[in-house]
Amino acid sequence: MIDVSRERFEELVSEALDTIPAELAREMRNIVVTVVDDPPEPNLLGLYTGIPLTERGDWYSGVLPDRIEIYRNPICRMCSSEEHVVNEVRITVVHEVGHHFGIDDDRLHELGW
Repeated sequence: MIDVSRERFEELVSEALDTIPAELAREMRNIVVTVVDDPPEPNLLGLYTGIPLTERGDWYSGVLPDRIEIYRNPICRMCSSEEHVVNEVRITVVHEVGHHFGIDDDRLHELGW
């Protein structure tokens, strides 16, 4: 286990978001990414809540933003170094952004995320 401050962890999440290719980042719509200390249920590292881009239609307007939550404490508990945290944060961020694009868990795992 490693202790990474909330401020540093937020920086890592921001850095992970910056690694998303610009052409994909431009397509992200109505979404907020936040750091939360603890998940609503055990063993979650991140959670996407919302309506994936692939399911939005003409009816989609005036809705609250989708959310991606990245859970600091479980990631820190599973890691033994800051480098390991950096890697897990990036994997988790990309995985949850994949859900925003409508990619399910099975496909994300096939892709290595």
